[in-house]
Amino acid sequence: MALVSDPQVLFLDEPTLGLDPQSRRGIWEHIAELKGKKTIVLTTHYLEEADALSDRIAIIDEGKIAALGTSRELKDSLSDMQVMVVKAKNLTPDVISGLREVYPEVKATEDGVEIKAKELSFYEIVDYLRPRGVTIQSTSLKQTILDDVFLHLTGKELRE
Repeated sequence: MALVSDPQVLFLDEPTLGLDPQSRRGIWEHIAELKGKKTIVLTTHYLEEADALSDRIAIIDEGKIAALGTSRELKDSLSDMQVMVVKAKNLTPDVISGLREVYPEVKATEDGVEIKAKELSFYEIVDYLRPRGVTIQSTSLKQTILDDVFLHLTGKELRE
C-alpha cells in the first residue's frame, strides 16, 4: 500500500511482523530492489532484518539513539572481546571454575561452555581441558551479531 503513490521516501514500520519465512523473504527482496531508487526508513525489532536491509542502523533505547552506524561498524564496536564456543563432554563444575579463574567470562551451556575474553587461544583452552578428562567435540569462534550489540548497549535485563 505504501508504494501505490510512488513516494520518494518510504516509511516501513515492522514490515514483516507476523509473516511466514517465504513472505518475509519476498518483502526483503522487494525492499532490496528499491535501494538506491528510494529513501527507505525501516523500523524493526528483528535485527537480522536490519542487518540484511540497512545501509545505516540506529539503535534506539528509551527514545534516544544509543548507537548509529553501518552494521559492520556496530559489530566492530564489540570486537575487543572474542567468544569461543566449546562443545564438550565431561565438563565438571571444578573444570568450569578453573576456566573462570583464567578467563573473565565463562558461561556453562547445555553441551559445553562459552568463554569470553580479549584474547583467546584454542591451544591453551585445549591444553587446560584435555588433562582434566574433558572430551572436546568442537570449538568455534562466535560471530558478533546485531543482537549482541543491542544487548550490550541497552542491557540484558527485562525492563518495563
